[in-house]
Amino acid sequence: MQESGLKPILWKNKELILLDQRVLPGTTSFIHAKTMEDCIFAIREMVVRGAPAIAITGAFGITLYLNGLSSKPTLIELKKKLDELLESRPTAVNLRLAIEEFGARFPEAEYSSFSLRDLQKGAEDFALFMLDEDLENNLTLSKNALSLFPKSPSSLNIITHCNTGALATAGHGTALGVIRTLRDAGHSLTVFADETRPYLQGARLTAWELKEEGIPAYLITDNMAGWVMSSRKIDAVIVGADRIASNGDTANKIGTYPLAIVAKHHGVPFYVAATAKSMDFRIPDGSHIPIEMRKEEEVTSFGFLKNADGKPFLSEGVIAPNGMKALNPSFDVTPASLITGIITEKGIVSPVTEENLRKIFSD
Repeated sequence: MQESGLKPILWKNKELILLDQRVLPGTTSFIHAKTMEDCIFAIREMVVRGAPAIAITGAFGITLYLNGLSSKPTLIELKKKLDELLESRPTAVNLRLAIEEFGARFPEAEYSSFSLRDLQKGAEDFALFMLDEDLENNLTLSKNALSLFPKSPSSLNIITHCNTGALATAGHGTALGVIRTLRDAGHSLTVFADETRPYLQGARLTAWELKEEGIPAYLITDNMAGWVMSSRKIDAVIVGADRIASNGDTANKIGTYPLAIVAKHHGVPFYVAATAKSMDFRIPDGSHIPIEMRKEEEVTSFGFLKNADGKPFLSEGVIAPNGMKALNPSFDVTPASLITGIITEKGIVSPVTEENLRKIFSD
């Protein structure tokens, strides 16, 4: 099983190099993050996106913050910076877990015994560990998914939503990683990629990854999924996750919930592909997941998306009447009852219940 050659996150010479996903596919450019503030900007403005990639960027942000100091921060100062980082994007649980795991390496009761150098080295080691761990987990998760499909090479039609590939992770991907692994296992794939309004991650990023990989695919608008399922045999819908509650309710990119409803109606298996880092056993169900609300302009115009020449996709970028109000939740929550199974590096959870989730993640 091969990992993707795409490297959206690179740590080099004590500097974080991020592929700027805001301008794909029109141009390929990189942002060099040298401070935590640079990393917060990259997360908030979606230079980098995808729950695993956000968490990894955050971990390197901690490293950059500590590397920029000449004296050890007080515990209060450190907590303040970590809180600023956490507020950059609230829905995905991965970033919170990364911050908590870093904190666990330097317990409050022992904080006075650590030197600045201890903190700097510990932060960098942790960020590099996260980078390696995420890639390994993605590869294992994808391999586990093979058991859900025929063992012998087959023709498979799969729908996916948003971007869950190498661009959203340390490499390979979750849902798109599964698709990549099915291809490597000899299956003949046709992928239907939702464009994923309003930020168009499916059109700009997933379509780009599929094209780069040579995987046959069609780009469809989000409202075409029902027609696709009713007009041809679809073998599965595979999506990612930004946070999974104790009962299996799953927050993912806006548009996932209606896709699950349509899949249920047509009897199409609906799978969530996510690592343990997306589990949040502290909340009982999806009603406790905070939903990030983004700028109205992302719905009313394409002005935030640029071509290679730096100009908007459309002549003026505006697609709605002047002054029109818009809602822009970045995520929705799919009830566990609509999810056929959750594919993880620990195995596959099906049926999706709290008991089964706790059992598989108890190790």
